[in-house]
Amino acid sequence: MPLKILVAPDKFKGTLTASEAAQAIAKGWAQARPDDDVQLLPVTDGGDGFGEVMSTLWSAKERKMQSVDAAHRRIRARWWWEGKERTAIIESASVIGLAQLPANRFHPFALDTFGLGALIKAAARHGARTCLIGIGGSATNDGGFGVARALGWRFLDRTGRRIEKWTGLENLTRVIAPARRRLFQKATVAVDVQNALLGPKGATRVYGPQKGLRPGDFGRAERCLRRLAKVAKADLGLELENAPGAGAAGGLGFGLAAFLGTRLEPGFDLFAREARLERELRQADLILTGEGRLDASTMMGKGVGEIAKLCKGFKRRCIGLGGEVVPDRSLRLFSGTAALTQFTTPKAAKAHPAVWLARVAETIARNLRMTS
Repeated sequence: MPLKILVAPDKFKGTLTASEAAQAIAKGWAQARPDDDVQLLPVTDGGDGFGEVMSTLWSAKERKMQSVDAAHRRIRARWWWEGKERTAIIESASVIGLAQLPANRFHPFALDTFGLGALIKAAARHGARTCLIGIGGSATNDGGFGVARALGWRFLDRTGRRIEKWTGLENLTRVIAPARRRLFQKATVAVDVQNALLGPKGATRVYGPQKGLRPGDFGRAERCLRRLAKVAKADLGLELENAPGAGAAGGLGFGLAAFLGTRLEPGFDLFAREARLERELRQADLILTGEGRLDASTMMGKGVGEIAKLCKGFKRRCIGLGGEVVPDRSLRLFSGTAALTQFTTPKAAKAHPAVWLARVAETIARNLRMTS
């Protein structure tokens, strides 16, 4: 009897977007079970791929414009426009993302979020009433300083001189707002983590190392962000450094909340609401999800883990696929798991991820009774 299959993976970071992963899984499944009704629902938590996934849900059209990446190199950047509701969708990772830069060439002290501001201003000029911004995957640790400057905010030191680089924020004494502070009727930032801005679990110490910050850099970076938060509180009456998600994307969550007036929301929650995820899960006989690596962290708020939890509550079978799977008791919420590395070498899996993901899906489909 044909089954209704929901294919709902997140990105396989560094190899496949969520959409590419979904297509590969569906292709492999169709080889073994061509009569099944296979629906694709790529997942996002606010990071890489946010624009592509959310624009599909909103039927938004892609637009391109000149901007700069985190290192201020000129790029053609993408954003998406939905005219009926006048909604703009922006993905930070496609502009100032770590994946946009050559590995190990730029230190985070030389990077900022300025390029993101060009897209936000373009959306406002276009007449957007609503703006959705996914901020995961950034290369930056500037607390949103760059994007604020792009939007017209001025940051002054004790002599009244403008601070042009975020590493000068330790000398910040005053923040001056632009003439127009409110650009949208509603602006929502999709954050992929819930960290605060400062401290042992803040932006710098938790996520700075993966962007290139070394332990010797932590003190200076933390002083800059702490000073930014202190002056924002004094001059603007904003106390946001401890808000969940303020530390996302190197403090960009804090910066957008403070200088654009956005609301911070877990990216997966935003996606789940817009995609009517619970309805889709209830209507499926089997759900296939996955990401680059399934391990204990998968079940700590990531989209793939949240799907597994929902499926358990709805009594739906859910199979998790990963480039690799690191056994952990928490993964028992899945009906089953499978890794590309069970079928090939890690090197081959990274070189041809779509091929091997399709092959894994085909194998699961052929042996469905064994994995149910």
